[in-house]
Amino acid sequence: MVPAAGGAARDLLAGTRLASLPGFGGASGEGSGDSLEPAWAPDGRSIVFVATTNRNRGAYSPTNTHLFEVAATGGEPRPLTTGNAGYAHPAFSPDGKSVCFRAGEEWGKIYAVDRLACAAWPWSGEVTTVTPKFDRSVADFAIAPDGRTLYLTAEDSGYVKLFSVPARGGDVTPVLDSRGAFGTIEVPGGAGRTVVVASWGSSVNPAEVVRIDPVTKRQTSLTSFNVDKAAALDWQPPREFSFTGAKGRPIHSFVVLPPGFDPARKYPLLVLIHGGHANMWRDQISLRWNYHLLASPGYVVLLTDYRGSTGYGEQFTLDILGDPLRGPADDVNQAADEAIKRYPFIDATRQAAGGASYGGHLTNWLEATTTRYRCLVSHAGLSSLETQWSTSDVMYGRELMMGTPFWESPRTWLDQSPVAYAKDFKTPILLSVGENDFRVPMNNTLEMYAALQRMRVPTRLLVWPDENHWILKGENGKVFYREVREWLARWLQ
Repeated sequence: MVPAAGGAARDLLAGTRLASLPGFGGASGEGSGDSLEPAWAPDGRSIVFVATTNRNRGAYSPTNTHLFEVAATGGEPRPLTTGNAGYAHPAFSPDGKSVCFRAGEEWGKIYAVDRLACAAWPWSGEVTTVTPKFDRSVADFAIAPDGRTLYLTAEDSGYVKLFSVPARGGDVTPVLDSRGAFGTIEVPGGAGRTVVVASWGSSVNPAEVVRIDPVTKRQTSLTSFNVDKAAALDWQPPREFSFTGAKGRPIHSFVVLPPGFDPARKYPLLVLIHGGHANMWRDQISLRWNYHLLASPGYVVLLTDYRGSTGYGEQFTLDILGDPLRGPADDVNQAADEAIKRYPFIDATRQAAGGASYGGHLTNWLEATTTRYRCLVSHAGLSSLETQWSTSDVMYGRELMMGTPFWESPRTWLDQSPVAYAKDFKTPILLSVGENDFRVPMNNTLEMYAALQRMRVPTRLLVWPDENHWILKGENGKVFYREVREWLARWLQ
């Protein structure tokens, strides 16, 4: 904390028993740091924050975060929530009579949707779930000035949509029917009428700040930094289709077309596999895998949300329990067959596939199980489930996935390990990995490379000495895309 009048910063948690616990930490984000997600209490006398106390048990037990309150003058924080649920992102209502937050029952599960919950303030301990029947995971949320309505964003079938729900609980309804993806949302407290200010973009619209009127359901742009440049590009919104997969699951895909698209021509197919697995392809510009950049040499890009993806309900995400690679890969291959059947401009004789992280795992599985693709691109992919378990920074979740430690059922773990099928490796593959990757450490890629060399499969290995799980540096990103482009051209053109 820093005094408003200026002065030295003070660590409110220094010397507390909470901060000294071996499992203490903040909420983990996509970056390398933690966040306590602090929120000032309405009277300004205390701060509510998020922390975990059981991170040190992550090798053999689930971990979660809870809400705590600490006085602005310091002292031992008071725990507000307890139990096996996880809590995050506290925010107070404008009248100061309630605090809302995300809550998710993740104990002993590989995935659970985050729900929106509220409690009276001052804290009484009674928590009310506002979205108990909403089968989508709440992302960001904001509270209307009168406190009667909550606005939230959530993934839904390839889009990130804006919804509203009564603060007392009830039906969650879309605020407007919109493509693309909403990001951070805010509701200005001093506005004469309720408006939502948000970031919004799509795969052909760089993110800008927009204003949404919930009554008229009208969205208005407030900024236009990249509108003219985006309009000058030869790109189209993705097409989409769904088909019924195994066990009646609906499998959704986007199809991205190259510039200068001519439906009378035949184009190679690039099957792009998202990481996650608890993730989905979005109608949104992505730097890690830029759909239109990958399509630009003259490829049709297929983006499929295989079983295990988010945005289709909690059970769909849980459907890979005990089946982390084979089932999802079947969905990906079936989606490619479906795209070829639906779109006559796809050349079925020229197919390639690739992905990163979980998408890299699945790409390596394709190396082991099919020869339908002329080439593959795998960044940060595992070689075996056991190797990934023993070296990754995340362990216990992999046991939850497989239902047991690998030493109790080694055949089960080996059955879905790509390197176990090295005798079947035949497809040329580009392997890529960051030397500082702790999520899927480099030994996985080196193990795949060794097996591929042993089987005399054409392989190119890229090791990024100054990158971690993601290729973040601009110049490295340019090299990566160039390498991918050249590799695909070598085998597809």
